[in-house]
Amino acid sequence: MPKRLRFAIGAGLIVAAIGYLIVTAVRNTAEYYLTVNEVKERQSALAGQMLRVAGRVEPGTIAWDPLTLTLSFGLAQPPPPVAPGVKAVAIMAGAPVFHVICRGEPKPDMFAPNRDVIVEGSLAADGTIEARQVLTSCPSKYVPKQPA
Repeated sequence: MPKRLRFAIGAGLIVAAIGYLIVTAVRNTAEYYLTVNEVKERQSALAGQMLRVAGRVEPGTIAWDPLTLTLSFGLAQPPPPVAPGVKAVAIMAGAPVFHVICRGEPKPDMFAPNRDVIVEGSLAADGTIEARQVLTSCPSKYVPKQPA
């Protein structure tokens, strides 16, 4: 086999391997998430599947057990964004809410009521999300404490 042909085949294999690695890396890191409303609409079809759900922690639903590292809370659809100067609307009564249970993971540092979170886990048929990871979002704007 001529030397140039072996070189071309070797270079082609290297390029193909690099292309394969790039494609698989993009697929693995380009996961998207569903909103609470989207999951509620397709709940029966998504039952038993792994998914990511973005929502807001419902106030008054948080239970944390540091001995068993079990966190449970309600996950609701956040209200739509409002323009500056417009009064924000609270979460409507009767809005879809999922019960989330995360076991064996520490509670995220910034986890709090009314905090936007992304929950990664599987959806049970009863609407419970067995989370393997809870990610909190940083506030879009930090406001310093006012002196007392």
